Amino acid sequence: MEYFLTEEQKMIKEIARKIAEEKILPKRAEYDENETFPWDIVEVMAQSDLFGVFIPEEYGGMGFGVFELCLAVEELSRVCGGIALSYAGTALGTFPIIMFGNEEQKKKYLPPIARGEKLAAFAVTEPEAGSDITTLNTTAKKEGDYYILNGTKQWITNGGEADIYVVIAQTDKSKGARGSTAFILEKGMEGFEFGKKEKKLGIRASATRELIFNNCKVPKENVLGREGMGFLITIKNFDTSRPGVAAQALGIAQGAYEAALEYAHQRKQFGQPISSFQAIQHMLADMATLIEAARALVYQTAKMIDSGAKNYSKESAMCKLFASDVAMKVTTDAIQIFGGYGYMKDYPVEKMFRDAKITQIYEGTNQIQRNVIALELIKELAKKKQ
Repeated sequence: MEYFLTEEQKMIKEIARKIAEEKILPKRAEYDENETFPWDIVEVMAQSDLFGVFIPEEYGGMGFGVFELCLAVEELSRVCGGIALSYAGTALGTFPIIMFGNEEQKKKYLPPIARGEKLAAFAVTEPEAGSDITTLNTTAKKEGDYYILNGTKQWITNGGEADIYVVIAQTDKSKGARGSTAFILEKGMEGFEFGKKEKKLGIRASATRELIFNNCKVPKENVLGREGMGFLITIKNFDTSRPGVAAQALGIAQGAYEAALEYAHQRKQFGQPISSFQAIQHMLADMATLIEAARALVYQTAKMIDSGAKNYSKESAMCKLFASDVAMKVTTDAIQIFGGYGYMKDYPVEKMFRDAKITQIYEGTNQIQRNVIALELIKELAKKKQ
């Protein structure tokens, strides 16, 4: 479909696609197999100014928004969802600073991210706190001019590779959701260590590690927003970043569909291409239709966020939910079209299938997304009846 992109948006899309096809494609299987973090690709993205896309101009960025981020993430993920995550995960760790940082924090942390010199990460999940982020066990106790952090964060994207971390910790458990606070941490801080690098089903080129805080000293100047705003910052961050996850899922689905379409045109059975069989045609038609529907929802949600809308929780959850479900269906059907070959690592669709699954899980499981959507629908009905 035609989305009437501006020249700048077309340029971002074209740059991301060129990086994906020329730099990522030749290495994606190797990086997936060896679980290699793509620092060489990160450098190329940095040189192409991709990391500055979603950062305001006054802090060294290009001044674009979530929509342009989604354009880049989609193109990168079309070739490799795992390598694309080094980029998308940095956006997840940067949005809280953009939205809630004070001027000093923005001047300190945003320019090196915009230049691609430093990656970012966001840390809220813990061994006992996944979907329920109100039950955090990581604590932050104020002592003089510092907060002392103790605890463990789990499954943190870009963990160990990023230099800048936004970490959510409990400063007052008695206050429940209002008792958590966001902190900006830097790699190398005293008492800040990394656990093992996780071995994963998919997105294997992305680094996922534990963050361990053992009496970690964090200056009070590194509080993001103010004390007690951790839950609000987390929710707002996920609402803003979920279209990025949806774009990742969308790109994976697009890549799998393109591979299946090409294969169906080339593969012959019973003396003719399998694309001539109605059963295959219907699968391809469904794949293409679902992808276009997902793209329309993702793009419009991103534009809604960039327009300055105050509440977009429902739409953000919808696009993440729908696009990730589409990615799983499309990659599953792509393997089916490839048949036995699709199950082999010699072909890309088995990797895309593995990469797609996580999009239904992280940044809120799809079951949580349905909860969010339903709650917002009920709130909207209640407002109408007032």
